[in-house]
Amino acid sequence: MPTLHVVMPIYDEGPTLVEIVRRVLEAPLPAGWGVDLTMVDDGSRPTAAALAAECARSHGNRVRLIVHPANRGKGAALMTGFDAVLARASDADAVLVQDADLEYDPADYHALVATLGDPAVGAAFGNRWAGTERRAGYRRLHAMANGLLTAASNRATGLGVHDMECCYKLLRVPILRAARPWLSEERFGIEPQIAAALARARVRVAEVAVQYAPRTFAEGKKIRWTDGVRALWVIARERVRRTPPAATATNHGGTP
Repeated sequence: MPTLHVVMPIYDEGPTLVEIVRRVLEAPLPAGWGVDLTMVDDGSRPTAAALAAECARSHGNRVRLIVHPANRGKGAALMTGFDAVLARASDADAVLVQDADLEYDPADYHALVATLGDPAVGAAFGNRWAGTERRAGYRRLHAMANGLLTAASNRATGLGVHDMECCYKLLRVPILRAARPWLSEERFGIEPQIAAALARARVRVAEVAVQYAPRTFAEGKKIRWTDGVRALWVIARERVRRTPPAATATNHGGTP
């Protein structure tokens, strides 16, 4: 039975953590698929770290927790999680990125994993902007910024996706193995770097409309305008890169 390995970076998460873990483990999947969860605590403060540890313990072997002693960023946490999954996964499995808040709904897992029913599809991205609902000012600005980054990424990679920055990125395990040496960005620059790695490998990327309930900065959203600037730099750099970054030679692992 193939397994969907969900990798979830966490940092100082509050009450949403218990609920999102429950939703991940109960998420609908196509027939024959199972799910497990790897959480990477990226240097949370003691109270939040204790909550994460208790959350992992309460679910037994369905949830694994890896701890970074200090905060390093979403990309670093993802690379640690990817490495842990690749050490045990089979080629029939897939890996999905999940944020620890409630912005994204695991109810969308079924549609994402279903795209892999087409053998030509190697990865799938979520698309938060597929709907036509009215957006508040903050969300409209967010969508515009993401649209600019997505357009720049598409121009560099040729992928033609509609939401390159979407958290939901699903990769078959053999595709992740091929992409992993090209990943080095420790913060949010990991998003365009994943897109560039998939384009470099000529992977066919499907898209799925997903639900999205954005947090505000007051509610704990961590991305900043400087991350957008960094993303543009990563897009430009990855377009001309010909060899994997030397940074991937270092160990991104944390303490189990």
